[in-house]
Amino acid sequence: MLPRPVVCALLALAVLAVAGCGGPAPLDETVRVEQGELRGLLDGDVLRFGDVPYAAPTPRWVPPRPPEPWSGVRDATGPGSRCPQTAAAPGVPHATAASADEDCLTLDVTVPAGTTAGARLPVLVWLHGGGFSAGAGADYDPRRLARAGLVVVTVNYRLGPLGFLALPELSGSGAFGIQDQQAALVWVARNAAAFGGDPELVTLAGESAGADGVCAQLASPAAGGLFARAVMQSGGCGTANVVDVIGPGTGPVGDTWKALPVAEDMGEATADALGCDDGRRDDGRRDDGRRDDDRLACLRALPVERLVGVPGYWSPAVGTPTLPRRPSDVLAQAPPVPVLAGTVRDEGVLFTHAFLPTLDASTFRTLLARAAGDRAREVGRAYAPGDRSPSRAWADVVTDRAYACPALATYDRLAGRGPVFAYEFADTRAPSPFAAPAPDLADGVVHGAEVPYLFDLRPGPPLTAAQQGTATDLVAAWARFARTGDPGWPAWGAGGPVRTITAGATSDVPAAEFAAAHHCDLWTGAP
Repeated sequence: MLPRPVVCALLALAVLAVAGCGGPAPLDETVRVEQGELRGLLDGDVLRFGDVPYAAPTPRWVPPRPPEPWSGVRDATGPGSRCPQTAAAPGVPHATAASADEDCLTLDVTVPAGTTAGARLPVLVWLHGGGFSAGAGADYDPRRLARAGLVVVTVNYRLGPLGFLALPELSGSGAFGIQDQQAALVWVARNAAAFGGDPELVTLAGESAGADGVCAQLASPAAGGLFARAVMQSGGCGTANVVDVIGPGTGPVGDTWKALPVAEDMGEATADALGCDDGRRDDGRRDDGRRDDDRLACLRALPVERLVGVPGYWSPAVGTPTLPRRPSDVLAQAPPVPVLAGTVRDEGVLFTHAFLPTLDASTFRTLLARAAGDRAREVGRAYAPGDRSPSRAWADVVTDRAYACPALATYDRLAGRGPVFAYEFADTRAPSPFAAPAPDLADGVVHGAEVPYLFDLRPGPPLTAAQQGTATDLVAAWARFARTGDPGWPAWGAGGPVRTITAGATSDVPAAEFAAAHHCDLWTGAP
């Protein structure tokens, strides 16, 4: 028989992840969670577990229910179904497919290969963007973040009217998508350790509507204690009505945070348009014996394809048990967790390209007058197109009003509760992952431009060698924040700063300088 030291040496060579003879074995493709066993996939330097249900199959407009146990070993080698949505427009670089599968409350877990069950790695839970109407967790491959030492969880949640319909007779109105996110966080808290994660070191992160979801969880009483850090990229807790900023005159139906009566009016109009009215006459009396529950039954019986195609900006309702108040009004009472938050230098380019790509000079002046009110002349001088197209000038207005300037107010409010680390992503060479802007808009650093620096999008734009260097720095900063609550730059305080991230370089910009670059003095008190 070989001596014990020789046996240990041979075992160490055969199983590289074993720390020593008798040490903890690394995770393999099979793990046990509360509901049963999962069989995942070893994919190079990461382990993947996909299509993991964090809630039971859930009927329409019912709060998520605890996941059901299964017998045997559940296949977890592929991603779950996208929540119902229409397909992305042709020509979008980061194209997304349509889906009609309502059994979609699943998540994917990515773990560094060689992780042991007791590793207690930081966990990052990612909420995808897409305007609360599109996208899926599987669109984002978190391999680089996992390699940096994180357990990464990407989440699917109900979208569009399936996630945010509000009606007077509907319990939970306007909040089902937010409740889904909370159910995923509960599942992570109960099961992170099975993947070598630390359930007490969860970072909730998201971009665009995903960042709005993070803010909703900061403001929701039901999410208290479910995460220890927060990351909000190009979204979150701002006060601006972004849709109305893009096209002034839209009104409250375009607000991300809709007052419940506004959301209910929108829901009733949608039900009427779908042929599911409540049988009321103009004087409020019923003329056919129908009841409110008939309207809900009618909506539940419709093919899902009819629901996902209805127009409107579907987003969380405020004034509900899930979100009692608008998040911006309660930031001073938010949990005292470290926050990493920021914007992209030219956020408005993507939205101007999508909605107002061919502005003429006259329409530009009209929109500017609506936006600026009695400061129209001063604002007109600041944003005069000059050699730019009117659309490009309008993109700057959208950036400043909807993103850059409200972000400063958010940093100030949150900094009273815990450390805040602010950034602006300003790499002018960054590719546009979600649209190909028109030539006169192509000089901007667009909304979402930082996302391919953190995730490999499926599909997504390639990065040059220089951009890969910036990406390495961003991944390291995000991973450090998840681990320590500090990304490696000064925290927000009186006067800033904002960490400005450019190609291969960074600088710390005082808040006053950032505000001046985005004309924030002009938008204080603007309509």
